[in-house]
Amino acid sequence: MRVLLLVAHPSPASFIHAAANAATVALRSSGHHVDVIDLYAIGYRAWMSAEERHAYHSDDPIADPTVAEHVALLGQADALVFCYPTWWSTLPAILKAWLERTMVPGVGFVFNANGKVRPGLTHVKQLIGISTYGSKWLYVKAINDNGRRTLQRTLRMSTGLTTRTAWLPFYAVDSSTPQQRRAFLDRITKRMAAL
Repeated sequence: MRVLLLVAHPSPASFIHAAANAATVALRSSGHHVDVIDLYAIGYRAWMSAEERHAYHSDDPIADPTVAEHVALLGQADALVFCYPTWWSTLPAILKAWLERTMVPGVGFVFNANGKVRPGLTHVKQLIGISTYGSKWLYVKAINDNGRRTLQRTLRMSTGLTTRTAWLPFYAVDSSTPQQRRAFLDRITKRMAAL
């Protein structure tokens, strides 16, 4: 299986990077090919330019070479894994920008002969989210987990309803113990090994 794994945290020493590394090692150890995109490390631009917005409605909606590279990787992926911290109850801006700039017409969705929108990523069979939260589960539940909803509901509309989803949350990370963090990394390893 070919996996595209996105990491969205500005600090390479973050727990999210440790989680992404655990996922990558487990996937590769299980024989999967893994393409990793570390959005902050590559200096990904977290906004859509005016040129891109204009191109969005054209026959060639991709106006940035980095986005074109990511679309090529996305086109080969059987599974997508997102590793990010939940900030302000949603995705980091850089990851939201990746979705906005990548999921353009012809990629994230297509139009059929009748002009109806159809999924453009039907080759993606798995969507997996790995996220940390500063808050406890009850608080996250009360305010809604918008990042999770974006990936498991909205993005799934681009892959098709038969796409399997999995969510690996780590709540109250700021007050967690080293043992709890190790247990979460072990959970990631087991889940990715079973992919």
